[in-house]
Amino acid sequence: MTSALTPKEKICAELDEQLVYEYLSDHPDFFNRYPNLLHTLKLPHQQRGTVSIVERQQETLRQRVVQLEEEITALMSAATNNERIFRFNSQLVLDLYKCDDFDTLKQTLSTALKSEFGFSNVRLIAVQDIDTEMMTLWNKRMHSGYYLGRLTQTESQKLFGSQVGSVALSKLTPKSGCDKVILAIASPNAAHFTPDMDTLFLEQLKTIITLKLSSFQ
Repeated sequence: MTSALTPKEKICAELDEQLVYEYLSDHPDFFNRYPNLLHTLKLPHQQRGTVSIVERQQETLRQRVVQLEEEITALMSAATNNERIFRFNSQLVLDLYKCDDFDTLKQTLSTALKSEFGFSNVRLIAVQDIDTEMMTLWNKRMHSGYYLGRLTQTESQKLFGSQVGSVALSKLTPKSGCDKVILAIASPNAAHFTPDMDTLFLEQLKTIITLKLSSFQ
């Protein structure tokens, strides 16, 4: 039975390993001069017991290729999705600029977002200062300008007239007409909108809608 190494022996073993590591790093042609060593050295393997350095290297390369393929697939998927959103945004901007009044703007926005993303509710809500429930949502839920996540049943009823899964809320402050408007988007999926989500898409919507609302007399 092999006895445990003393602290001094452990230090020596670590130093020896470091020396081997540094030597091989400084002499990359070592295995070119001793090619047979590549096939005689054996490394522990979880499934196969032991394998040669060449076999281990081949396996590592295969794993890296698979990883790179997965990364490329993910990048291509993200690029495709980003292109879809860009095209959607471009068309939506054109459609919204054609709207001549608040009701047409609401309908155009709702139809586009529901059709593209499957949202259950899309609303533009003018907030009156005398509406205490809506003002509470405006001041507390959206104190940062946005709110993403779930609402209470009372809040859902107030905004959408029914219970929803999760929401994305945004403050809009057009320069004419009502000076407080909430863009309220709801998904039936309770996990769709979460507080850690990026708000870039909402910011883009907020900019174009605010500009258009400000143009209405």
